[in-house]
Amino acid sequence: MAYIVLLAFLTAAGTLEAAPKLRLSTAAVGPVSVAQGSSGGPQTVEAFNAGDGNLGLQLSASVSWLNATLGGSRPCSDRPGACLPVNIALQTNALQIGVYTGRVTVSDPNALDAPQSITVTVQVGGGVPDRTDLYVAPNGSSDEARFSTNNQLSSSASTQSGGGWLSISLDGSGSFRFVLPYRISARHLEDMPEGLYTGAVTIRGSAVATENKTVPVTLRVTSQPILHASPAEVAFRIAQGVAAQQSFISLSNRGMGTLSAVGVSVSTSAGGSWLRAEVNPAGNLITVAADTANTPPGLYNGTLRIASNAANNNVTIPVRLEVVAQGPPLALFGGVLNTASFDSGLAQGGAAAVFGEQISYQSAGQGTQIPLAQELNGIRVLINDQPAPLYFTSYNQVNFQIPYETPAGEAIVRVERQGQTSNPLAVQIATRAPRIIQVGDGGVIVNPDATLAIRGGRAARPGEALTIYCVGFGPTSPGSATGAAAAAAEPLARVSPAPRVIIGSAFTGVLSLDPIYAGLTPSLVGLYQVNVILPEDTPVGDVPLYIEGEDYRSNTVIVPVSR
Repeated sequence: MAYIVLLAFLTAAGTLEAAPKLRLSTAAVGPVSVAQGSSGGPQTVEAFNAGDGNLGLQLSASVSWLNATLGGSRPCSDRPGACLPVNIALQTNALQIGVYTGRVTVSDPNALDAPQSITVTVQVGGGVPDRTDLYVAPNGSSDEARFSTNNQLSSSASTQSGGGWLSISLDGSGSFRFVLPYRISARHLEDMPEGLYTGAVTIRGSAVATENKTVPVTLRVTSQPILHASPAEVAFRIAQGVAAQQSFISLSNRGMGTLSAVGVSVSTSAGGSWLRAEVNPAGNLITVAADTANTPPGLYNGTLRIASNAANNNVTIPVRLEVVAQGPPLALFGGVLNTASFDSGLAQGGAAAVFGEQISYQSAGQGTQIPLAQELNGIRVLINDQPAPLYFTSYNQVNFQIPYETPAGEAIVRVERQGQTSNPLAVQIATRAPRIIQVGDGGVIVNPDATLAIRGGRAARPGEALTIYCVGFGPTSPGSATGAAAAAAEPLARVSPAPRVIIGSAFTGVLSLDPIYAGLTPSLVGLYQVNVILPEDTPVGDVPLYIEGEDYRSNTVIVPVSR
């Protein structure tokens, strides 16, 4: 039962044979800088077939300023074979200054891994900000602001007070679509007292005239708290009339003292009272809810304003809502992932999730009976047309166990809601693809006193036994039935041959350890554990750890070790 909760937190039928598979050269265009009153330059994304047969593509756009047309077959730009160009026109001449995002959907009802979406972002008026305000504590810390443009810029930084605390740099080489990221940075200098400092960044060389300007920059050095909110914007895409959907913003203090978030207010530019938000009692999390009960299909914008005792009080977070008509469940391309590291490593018997839209219209559901049921709140997951046991369902996610009987190789995954079936996704299933359940850069690795051996927790110690929780180790000896609880007494369901635990690095020295147990966690479904004793010569510090076997290797996590 505990594992069901853990997974939730981590949280037309018929096999298509000889079917085409849709692939796109990119799923994102932009941000594209556009002068106000003009249209952006044409953009092209290439579509191609990674399967059999032929693609029959259809295009649609979510906003009126996007127009997409399909060109004739031609040689691909960056791969062998033929591609179909998806030509995207940016009809932005009527848009006001600001950032706009739309979506081009590429569909084929007979193809695997379709539909797929191309997200298109434009910066009308350019991406260079009009001004920048930065905050640092008087302890050598730094702050930054980022922007992007489509040209390599000539830039310089200057300060009117406080010395050389300000700089601007190209943050990497950008993408093949000529999106060049820049970073304005400020740092506290030694003997720089609290106060307000002024500077400027001068930009030249952009093809968008409004990006060539001088940007005033202020730096406040303060011993007050400095509020940091993540993510910096929130976006929803929800069907009309379904239950309100939630997103979360984490709050942290990048300054000194104790941060206190005292409230959050909401406003919407149109569409009524669809947006709600509240700060949790601990003051470190904001719950944002979007309600489409009385909101017709369309695009809506809102703003959150976070009040706090921080020097940068009244931080604002933009919120975007796209309301769509109700329809069948949609499984997102690349959206079938394991529930440990949330990558594409999938194995027989492994715990996995399908991400998508309109998966369930009911409140989040939890599988409570063992063996796990193959239907939960009217939702089923079909793998090669066979129903899988379910851990959890929600509007945009369903967690399931891949049946041990699923053959290794390509499999077809669909989601079914009340008899309506989603688009099919092709995935690769391995016999074993173990993943340590991740928490940040650490893992769910438990000390003998039941504390987590992660940064900020209690460090592991040489001589102690650790329990490493994983998914995806595949079949065991003796075997365990799909959806059923693992044996609670001997003979336990062990991984055979047993893997090895590798801890350390080239800098600290590497140890290869034999576990004292590796197999399914007794009484739970699809959860594995590897128990290992750290030897006395285990390196100390933040140490890398992974698990490997004859033909597989897990993800790597960081374990703090101290003596």
